[in-house]
Amino acid sequence: MTDPRSVPELSSQERGRYARHLTLPELGLAGQRRLKAASVLCIGAGGLGSPLLLYLAAAGIGRLGIVDDDRVDLSNLQRQVIHGQAAVGECKTSSARRRILDLNDHCVVDEHPCRLTAENALSLIGAYDLVVDGSDNFPTRYLISDACVMLGRPFVYGSVQRFEGQVTVFNQGPLSPDYRDLVPQPPPRDLVPSCAEGGVMGVMPGLIGLLQATEVIKVITGLGETLDGRLLLVDSLSMRFRELRLERRPHRPAIEQLVDYEQFCNPERPVEGEESKIVNSISVRELKALLEERADLLLLDVRQQAEADVAVIQGSQLFPLASIESGDAIEAIRSLASGRVVYVHCKLGGRSAKAVDHLTRSGIQAVNVTGGIDAWSQEVDASVPRY
Repeated sequence: MTDPRSVPELSSQERGRYARHLTLPELGLAGQRRLKAASVLCIGAGGLGSPLLLYLAAAGIGRLGIVDDDRVDLSNLQRQVIHGQAAVGECKTSSARRRILDLNDHCVVDEHPCRLTAENALSLIGAYDLVVDGSDNFPTRYLISDACVMLGRPFVYGSVQRFEGQVTVFNQGPLSPDYRDLVPQPPPRDLVPSCAEGGVMGVMPGLIGLLQATEVIKVITGLGETLDGRLLLVDSLSMRFRELRLERRPHRPAIEQLVDYEQFCNPERPVEGEESKIVNSISVRELKALLEERADLLLLDVRQQAEADVAVIQGSQLFPLASIESGDAIEAIRSLASGRVVYVHCKLGGRSAKAVDHLTRSGIQAVNVTGGIDAWSQEVDASVPRY
């Protein structure tokens, strides 16, 4: 951590702003100066990043870095409360920075409008005292953790799924667990649905993000007992908090370099540019032209019913991927496909590619719609909601 003695004394305005901190004997002036001296990198300015950034800025963190290459979408506003309606379409780092400076102009905000990758992780993380996780995918979490181990940076982790969440602190000291101690091997690609596929109650990222922000403040100031070595599990439906011990793996191998984390988490992922050799595919624009030209095609939607309740491509028929993989829907689809060309879509194109593979192996020729309904909304029909 940056030595607070190298940071100028708090101004009279800052003393007034942080008065409720200064009157806490456990925190006081010394703790507030540690916060001012600290630099924190937040990976993601979405659901978790929103409360994290707001409360860390309000608490007086001197320098905040934000890594995010996404833009604000209407569907984000249900949980990503750092952004407003006027920011829809804007880069998330810019929207977040403007809101942070409106909240506390004593905070320095660094925008990094990019993805965290194995090529830039060490330089980005190395410029900050501590990293806090606002990501939503396994490759990024492994990347953050490995980079933090190599650089000796604490890593405050959090994740949410539907009505549940979890929080812990990794790599706080030389004997602390890291993310690989919690998840030694990546789970199968489709075992854990994404936020878009599985949904999330909007308040859950707020709850988990606030717990993460609390841990960040404790790590920086030395207050209390952090979640180092403890995993806090939150179930909002029963409003129960449970705690599990998390121990460092014995004889864990040293992490000496960063790898291709997409490949590590998806070992069966095709080489870039090879997807078209696996399944036949068309673009959403090509699908639109086909729908206008002919009525003898069958369009299958392999998403979940809850997703179809949000948005549909008119004329599609819903057969969730699980019903195709189990074989339950094969004969029904075979009957519908009689004499017709079958096209398959999902949200982004991954599940539909799997469905096409299963259908082809069952003797039903099918074509994947790349980009799915998300691309349809962006390129063909903007009235179809994105989610």
